[in-house]
Amino acid sequence: MKSIRRALAALFSADEKRQEMLRRLLTEQAASQRKWYAIAIVAMIVVAATTAMTALLMEYIVYALTAYDNRSMVFLVAGAVAATFTVKGIANYAQTVALSRAGNRIIADQQEDLYGKLLKNGVSFFNSQESSNILMRLTSGASAAQKVIELIVASISRDALMLIGLLGVMVYQAPFLSVFALVVGPIAILGVRGLVRQIRDIMRSEQASTAEIMKVVQETSKGIQVVKVFSLEGEMQGRMGAAVRNVEHRRNAIARIGAVTSPLMETLAGFAIAGIVAVSALSLFGGEPTTAGELMSFITAFMMAYEPAKRLSKVRVTLEAAMVRVRMMFELLDYDEPLIEAPDATVLQPGPGTVRMRGVSFGYGDRPDVLKRLDMEFPARKTTALVGPSGGGKSTILNLIMRLYDPKDGKITIDGQDIRAATFASLRERISFVGQDTFLFSRTVRENIRFSRPDATDAEVEAAAREANAHDFISALDKGYDTEVGENGIFLSGGQRQRLAIARAILRGSQILLLDEATSALDATSEGLVKEALARLTGRTTTIVIAHRLSTILEADHVYVIEDGEVAESGAVQDLLRNQGPFRSLFDQQFEGLSHAAAE
Repeated sequence: MKSIRRALAALFSADEKRQEMLRRLLTEQAASQRKWYAIAIVAMIVVAATTAMTALLMEYIVYALTAYDNRSMVFLVAGAVAATFTVKGIANYAQTVALSRAGNRIIADQQEDLYGKLLKNGVSFFNSQESSNILMRLTSGASAAQKVIELIVASISRDALMLIGLLGVMVYQAPFLSVFALVVGPIAILGVRGLVRQIRDIMRSEQASTAEIMKVVQETSKGIQVVKVFSLEGEMQGRMGAAVRNVEHRRNAIARIGAVTSPLMETLAGFAIAGIVAVSALSLFGGEPTTAGELMSFITAFMMAYEPAKRLSKVRVTLEAAMVRVRMMFELLDYDEPLIEAPDATVLQPGPGTVRMRGVSFGYGDRPDVLKRLDMEFPARKTTALVGPSGGGKSTILNLIMRLYDPKDGKITIDGQDIRAATFASLRERISFVGQDTFLFSRTVRENIRFSRPDATDAEVEAAAREANAHDFISALDKGYDTEVGENGIFLSGGQRQRLAIARAILRGSQILLLDEATSALDATSEGLVKEALARLTGRTTTIVIAHRLSTILEADHVYVIEDGEVAESGAVQDLLRNQGPFRSLFDQQFEGLSHAAAE
């Protein structure tokens, strides 16, 4: 590995970042598959040796073909040729299998590591990255890593050794004629160097266009209803066409630049062979081949050296194309995790489930603070409602309690314990969440409910569904609880998806329940069923509910009115209705002056 790293350092001597990426690939990825790469390298050495032997045998093949009276020599040469090609074939097979095993394992490991990194990232990462970009990094980055390692191993262990062996045969057979062959390499390298920067820039643009294709397909799949209703087929087709044409154009450019090396090498090789033939015929140098066998061996070695020399001349171009994807992969792997578990994190101790916020401020990135020194308390086994204008910071409060973000200032406690000092697992066990946009996995109904508690029995799953008013509609499905719900529950209605989410929360049995507009998108019938199910659940949990429909929180024990990241007003519903404050104004807007009757 050290010799390979030294060779690569010379190859990328002007770019420290690429040297570092290559070092990581070799020490982290390739090292994990050292057994298979060792087998591949040994096999490649055998291939290189047998290839050189093939060229060397040409002298004896020519001699054997003319030595009719020496049959033992003919059979000996024939046996040597057969043995050489047999060994080469076995070595080629071993090299291919070993490289495939190592490469496929690296791709699998890298994709698992990349996905593991994604899971460790906070919500802010996914809010700042397009899913198509993430998908591109996950799929192409791992494949590019495998390709780079395989290219390095093949170039150094097979092509370079093969070229050295064949040059050795050439020098052995005709040292002076070999000078003509050695002129080809430096000229080809100089020609290739100018192509590298072009490849690098084109690959970056090609990656962006490929990500755009993925994005258009994803948006079409998720937003097909909007596309159809607003007749956006032409718009979407235009976006897709532009992205596809950009990819096509850049791939053509990459192919064109990559293909330059082949005619360059062929032209130079042609001139070199012509010069060798001319010089050997004119006998300009003493000590040149005196027999047809020696000359044939030399020319065979030279022509066989063409392929490994051509591959080596294209290594830099191919590496540059792959390293763009490798860089994208490492950028994802090295992304700083905004939320990490404290090294000395402890398990949340049992308690009634009281949540408090003390002096909490928070802002997204460099934007102004969304929350400004909030002091709030959510009593155990009580229902607390958060109301107020959109954008006031209500959903952010729930995200902070779930520790999807950390506050800039202040702290949040559960039963007096700072949640930043708690393990993620113990914190999440205490909390359940039901939002307006219910997410379901593309699995069965039973599996979607059971995700909240994987060890739950079928009976417990069905009991939770009954409490959530979901059992009847589930039983009416074609396969009941074993019915596939489709991507994000596409085969179910909004009310059905919401009741499955509530069943999931009921099954979890957490102390704290967070509800973010859980009924706002439902019709009256579905809303009634969902509210009835929530009433069963909220009676035994610490419930924090966000609602724009004030009718859904009239039974709340306490209400906070959140405006511009601050508590504008708080208290019991009846008390707030008696005041001429923000809550009374919101109520009057929705119920047109019925606040007085409600306060009574």
